[in-house]
Amino acid sequence: MNTVGLVIQREYISRVRKKSFIILTLLMPLLMVALSVIPFWLSTLNEGGVKKIAVIDNTGIYAPLLQSTDNYDFQVIGSNKAKELESQLGKEYYAILQITGDLNKNPQAVSITSEKQTPQDLQSHIKRTLNEKVTQQKLDELTASGEVDAQAINRVRSIVESGSNVSLKTLRLGDDGSVSESSTELSTIIGMIFTILIYMFILMYGNMVMQAVLEEKKSRIVEVMVSSVKPVNLLIGKVVGIGLVGITQLIIWGILLGVLFSGLSFFIASPDQAAAMSADMGDFNMEGLVTSIMGVNWFEIGIFFLIFFIGGYVMYASIFAMFASAVDSDEDTSQFMTPVTLLIMFAFFAGFYSVSNPDGPLAFWTSLIPFTSPIVMMVRIPFGIPIWQKVLSVVLLYGTFILISIFAAKIYRVGILMYGKKPTIKEMLKWVKYK
Repeated sequence: MNTVGLVIQREYISRVRKKSFIILTLLMPLLMVALSVIPFWLSTLNEGGVKKIAVIDNTGIYAPLLQSTDNYDFQVIGSNKAKELESQLGKEYYAILQITGDLNKNPQAVSITSEKQTPQDLQSHIKRTLNEKVTQQKLDELTASGEVDAQAINRVRSIVESGSNVSLKTLRLGDDGSVSESSTELSTIIGMIFTILIYMFILMYGNMVMQAVLEEKKSRIVEVMVSSVKPVNLLIGKVVGIGLVGITQLIIWGILLGVLFSGLSFFIASPDQAAAMSADMGDFNMEGLVTSIMGVNWFEIGIFFLIFFIGGYVMYASIFAMFASAVDSDEDTSQFMTPVTLLIMFAFFAGFYSVSNPDGPLAFWTSLIPFTSPIVMMVRIPFGIPIWQKVLSVVLLYGTFILISIFAAKIYRVGILMYGKKPTIKEMLKWVKYK
């Protein structure tokens, strides 16, 4: 086996055999779900008990309409006790809601006072109740005016109370002229999941390459290694070996996810189970959701994810290795790594904001620029984009990473054996010209 193969084998096997790799590979999906669900669950918890809201309504119109909930208990208090309530605020009462006038004539005549920031759900509940009453007042005034037929007013009142239940079906025209149903919400979720994954993996495994180079240089093991392995081959083997560790982890996750969805689709396929779940979940169409998920072109998304992961990882790993080879300590890497990290973060935020408009200028250009395309393009692919944009993005990315890899290798071969001085960018550029 050649020297590059030996380096790849060493880097790959030494990491895959670690207990930390096995544990993280198996537990990371559960950890990611927990990190997503637990904060949401905690945000729904109360501070403890039902919060009492004192309601002072000078008009006597609105207070009876405020119905208590599981979290809030509305108690109507006379206006003559307003001063007394202020001393009880934060103790017996959580907040004081005061209505000083007819909201139909003065919409600003309502306020809520509390020691802490008023929760959004409490504000929404109060606004919704008061707005509904004001709407009824306006309709009552219109009825009393006699300008509109009473029957027409009743119809309007019925329409307002019943609301509307419009469901917009989204269809997409394919390149072959066929029309298929699409789900913007599902595409958004898939795009964000893969964007976060590729951002996390590029940053995590790129830093792993940097730490590996830095540790070998600090321990001076690299001086022994370069006696039998060319520095360029050592760099290639390190980048490829650690990259294969990441791909292995992704493949395992893909298999686990496939097994999960296959089992879920089989479970939903049973009429009895589908009926039971529909009854438990109300109007939520679980079967339709699973059908939509299974209808996604996972093969295309998976292939492009690997393509952009490999391109983005090799490009950034080469940059990380290049800078790590030029310094002697972790502290010295911050000078060079901060701009690179900021660039990766910019790509992530560009992808995040591109979700709302995957065909907009920000999404289009950042999905073509090689330094941002691996992350941003994964947002756009689930929405379906022209093939020429995908091909152009891949060509630009791989062309750039080849040039950067060559540039990084020239600096790496010199920097890996340099000690005692933190070089400047100008000095590193001179290393490129060394024979």
